[in-house]
Parts: sequence; C-alpha cells; structure tokens
Amino acid sequence: MTASEKPRALIFDWDNTLVDSWPVIHDALNTTYRAFGLREWTLDETRANVRESVRDRFPKIFGDEWEAASDVFYKRYANIHADAIKPTEGADDMLKQLADAGFYLSIVSNKRGDYLRKEAKALGWHRHFSALIGAFDADRDKPDPAPVHMALEQGDFNPGPKVWFVGDADIDLTCAVNTGCIPVLLRPEAPGDGEFGAHPPVHHFGNCQSLCNFLQSM
Repeated sequence: MTASEKPRALIFDWDNTLVDSWPVIHDALNTTYRAFGLREWTLDETRANVRESVRDRFPKIFGDEWEAASDVFYKRYANIHADAIKPTEGADDMLKQLADAGFYLSIVSNKRGDYLRKEAKALGWHRHFSALIGAFDADRDKPDPAPVHMALEQGDFNPGPKVWFVGDADIDLTCAVNTGCIPVLLRPEAPGDGEFGAHPPVHHFGNCQSLCNFLQSM
C-alpha cells in the first residue's frame, strides 16, 4: 500500500499517540490484578501487551469474572485519569494546525468512550474532532472496521486511501489495513524489520510536529 495523495481525513489513536497514559493504565491494571490474585505486571509488560479493549482482552485473562474485573479497572481508572493524562510532545500544536488547515479529524480508541471524551474535553481538544469513538461505542472495537466507519460518518467519508489512520501500535496499523486506510506509525522508534508483519506502516513519523510538517507540505 502506498500513499500517493494528500489525505482529506485523519483518524488518530488516543493513548500513547496523542496522550501519555501508560502510568494510568498500568496503575489501574495492576490494581485489578491484585484484586483477583494475579501477578502484577511491570510497566514494560504493560507497554508490550496492552492493545485490545477491555471487552476483548479481559475475558481472556479473567474468564467469566471479566465484567467484575472491568468494574475494578474502571473504578480505579476513573479516580486517577483526569489529572494524570498529559499530551505527548507537540500534540497540542499539531491538532490546532491540522484543524485550522481543514483536515477532518477523528479518534478511534480502545479506551472506553466516556473516558475518552472526558479526557479530550479536559485538554480542550474536543473542539478539534468531529468524532471521538471509544470502546463500546460501536458494535465491535478496534481492529474491527466498525468504529472507523462510525468515526468517518459525520464527515460523509468512506474508509480508503484518502484517510490516514495514525497510531503507535500494531493494532492501529492492522485496523488501517482492515479498512483500506493508509497506516501511519507515530512513535519515536522506527519500525523494526518485520515488526508489523503483513501490516507495515506506509509512513513513520518520530513525533507530532514531523507528521504535521509533512501533511502541510503535501
């Protein structure tokens, strides 16, 4: 897949693409593990393993108790997230510039939708996005195509090569490929050889400003 034209719409992942949320997720996850007598993870383990939404991941860990476990997780998350979430470097300026330039901007996240929208509002970013789609908002969560369609429908866009899906993890690139969008990796580290298998990024940007500069130069 190659990107031959300037995108009209951009879908962003949220956690650790636009905001630094690993410490919050790590805290809430280990609170849940302790409550259910499971071994706690290191921060590196959390970074390496957290990709799916709670409703996709927790049944694999907690079995029939996954809904009770999700209650513990979200209770702890709700108590700490509003003050702990911080923008990644350059994200605030990038979003302002892209919004001013007329790009259609939306979010597809595996964070529960109500928390996603609360965080966006706390940062003052809600005004930049036409849609903020999180876990449980669509019938299925990322990497399923359902939330992508929901994120684009307000702009009357269809998924395709004029839409870039920007994220920091394999699940974001897989979701882009699943929907025919352009997969874009946004993180400091360049992709390793074969790291993303059949779903490599078309573009890699090490930070938000380099992505913004590239888009504005197209």
